[in-house]
Parts: sequence; C-alpha cells; structure tokens
Amino acid sequence: MNSATLRVWDDDACRRVHEATLRVLAESGLEVKYAPACELFAAAGAQVEGTRVRLPGPVVEAALETAPRTRSLKPRGGATEPLVLDVAHSYFGTGSDVLYLRDLETGERRRVRKADVEGQAALCEKLAHIDFVMSMGLPEDVPQAVDDVAQVEAMLRGTRKPLLVAPRDGHVVVRIKEMCALAGEAESLGIYAMPSPPLMLDEDGASKVIACAELDVPLIWAPGTNAGTTAPASIGAVAVVANAEVLAGLVLSQAAKAGAPFVWGAGVGAMNMRTMVDVYSSARVFAGHQAQTDLARWYGLPSFAYAACCDSKTLDQQWTAEAALTAVLGALSRATLLHDVGYLESGLQSSYESIVVGDHLVSYAKAFMEELPVDDEALAVEEVVAVGPGGNHLARPYTRRHFREIWQSDLFDHGVFDRWQAEGSKTLLDRARERAATLLAEPRESTLGDDVAAGLAALVAKAGEERAARTS
Repeated sequence: MNSATLRVWDDDACRRVHEATLRVLAESGLEVKYAPACELFAAAGAQVEGTRVRLPGPVVEAALETAPRTRSLKPRGGATEPLVLDVAHSYFGTGSDVLYLRDLETGERRRVRKADVEGQAALCEKLAHIDFVMSMGLPEDVPQAVDDVAQVEAMLRGTRKPLLVAPRDGHVVVRIKEMCALAGEAESLGIYAMPSPPLMLDEDGASKVIACAELDVPLIWAPGTNAGTTAPASIGAVAVVANAEVLAGLVLSQAAKAGAPFVWGAGVGAMNMRTMVDVYSSARVFAGHQAQTDLARWYGLPSFAYAACCDSKTLDQQWTAEAALTAVLGALSRATLLHDVGYLESGLQSSYESIVVGDHLVSYAKAFMEELPVDDEALAVEEVVAVGPGGNHLARPYTRRHFREIWQSDLFDHGVFDRWQAEGSKTLLDRARERAATLLAEPRESTLGDDVAAGLAALVAKAGEERAARTS
C-alpha cells in the first residue's frame, strides 16, 4: 500500500522493551489486592506471596499465545458496519468520564448531566467519522452509586454505534451486557479498564478483567503510568512499566478464560512539574503512544490509543491546533481504537463543538491515510498527453469523474475574503456551533421503544441494588 505510515520502535526496540518488561514482572512483580485475581494468577503459574504476584516469562508468553488476534464489535442497527478489532483496522471515537461540559447555548463551563451524555451520543450517531461512542461525562444529576450504569442507559438512548464503557468495577458488567442486548445487540460492548499505577491491581480493575473474560466481552486494558511520578522520568521507562501492567492484565484475562478478547492499551503520561497537570498533547507523550502502539503491533494484538484531544481549557486556537495535530498523529499510529476525540482540558472537559470539529479532523486524517495509487488511471498519462502544453483540464471527462475524490472540507472556510465577510465573517467555532445545533435539532436517528426504555431503567436500578448489597 502506498499510504502514510509512522513508526518509532522497530522490531529490535520492541524486543528490548519486551525483555525489560519480563524482568520487571519476574523480579518486582505486582501488588494484587483482590483475592480471586491472586488465585487465578497462581493457577496460571505465577509466584504468589500474599498480595505480591511475580510472573515468570513462560507465563506471560503462554498468555500471548492464547490471546485472540481479532474480534468484532457490532452496532445495534443503523448503517454502521461492525468494528474489526485487529492490527489492520483503525477506528475513532469519543472519550469517557469527564466532569465538565462547555455548554452549547451559553458557553459556560459546567458539570455534566445525564441529558448531555445522551445528547452527545445522539450527535455522534449523526457524525460519519465517529465509529464508536464512549460517555463524554460523569453525570452529576444521578446517584453516584449508579452513574456509570446510567451513562450506558443514556448512550443506548442516543446511538446505535458500538459502545466502550468504563464502569466503576466488574460486578456490573453482566448488567451492562444485558442492557446492550435489550437495546439490540449484546456484542456491541467493550469495557475500558485500567490498572493502578505503578504495578498494582485493585478490586475495581481486576474484577473488570475477570468479568470481561467470563462474559466474553472485549477488554480494553490501558495503563496510566506517568513519567516522574509513577515511573522514572523517561518515556522509555514509562513504556516498560506500562507494558508490565498491560501484560499482567493479559495474563489475568487469559487465566480467567483462554481466548478471552483483549485490546492492548497505550498510555504515556508526563506531568508538567510547574502546573502538576498530566498533559495530553505533548509531543513526547504522542511519541510514546506511537512507540507503545508499535509494541502492540509487534505482539500482534489490537490496540487502543489517542486522537483529536487537547489540553486547552476552552474552544480557542490552542484547542484546534492540538486537536488537529493529535488527530493526524493518532491516525498515523494505526492503533485499532483511537479514543478521546473531542476532549478538552486534559480530559476534564468536553463540548458538542469539539466533537463536531474532532469528527471533521478525523475525516481529514482518514483522507490523508488513504492509499495514493500509481496505477495507469491515477497517473493519467493519456490525459496529460491529450491536453498537452498550455491546455486546460477543467472541462475534461476525467476531471468530472475524479475531482470529488480529492478531500475537501465542508466545515473549514476555503472561499474568498469578500464572500466570507458577506456571509457574516464566521469563525470555525461559529460554524461548528451551528452544525452541532442543527444536528441536535433534527429528528433522532436512533430511538428506543417504551418497553426497551423501561427495561433499561429497571436494569440500572437492579445494578444499584446489587452494588448497595455488596458494600453494606
């Protein structure tokens, strides 16, 4: 394929990182503070002493052997095709669990509500380049005990696209899968989960790994290791610690059920030591994401990384610059699932406008990544010769056949100044806000029947009752 590619680590570099990771897992190991997980690790051949779990190399290699190289996530209707989770495909989606929203009507930064989760999911349903949906907020207007499950209910109301869900623990995964089945497709769900850096697994994370394996739900297991805090101040060292956490999750997943679907997550953090903010769009952070994605491809596993996100606190020039850079870098990484499209404020804020622009930047990135062919039709030598020196191709049939194949923006302004001025001198933010408002005002493309809606509400209530019983 004559198309764009990017690579940071070659095979030899990946091998060196893998060997360093195996040493960390064998010598340091992990703290695992969930007894069922310790039992599964021991059954897989790990050395378990209390809560310390050390993983010999052969145990890790055995898990790598049984992990499937492909799986699909299905939609719940509509025109969306299933997502093929392997090293050959890339898809883009929103992020999860921000606290704040930039209000579409007032522009104020406020806490997220359940209606926002549903509204943003409904917006994503209409955006062609958002392939999967994550909850873009933790709603403040529902009880905290069920806010993770209520998110799922809201997203199912808004979209038919596959969901990636980040529940608080694994004990509710069975109810979330039932909710997806009630809405049309049990296999439209993936679970996003994380270890506790550095090198720790708690009940919340480990229970998700086990539940996903037992229920045959794809697990996206992504680290959050940070240079200078939870790992040495080196991007390479962060990758080693993160890889140890991911491979430990893989071992636990395969110990729970050999062949359980698993997505290898990238995650490089780098704290700004002046502000103590974990920045999202640093150049070296994205180099680290690329290196980790190279490592996932070396393992042959589907991967999870970042795209079209930013650290800006508002919808300004920094927002668009960072979102554009990270959209293209994410696409070039060729990770399987690229999330956080539309994130603001280093993962604390979202907006309708940033999702609209993110979708458009993904469209740009996808066009950039397409094959640039060199066959006879593309090179068009006969056309060049037929028109000759000083000629014009404007009225040629070849132009009429092909000019629409060259990507053009319908959101960015490419007109002349006078026309732009006559049409109101609108900025990109103006146009994005108008598009978001128009799409939201149009009839929903995804609706649920009253019986399904009632069933979802009942499952949310049941999940809350079960969680209350476990913690009482």
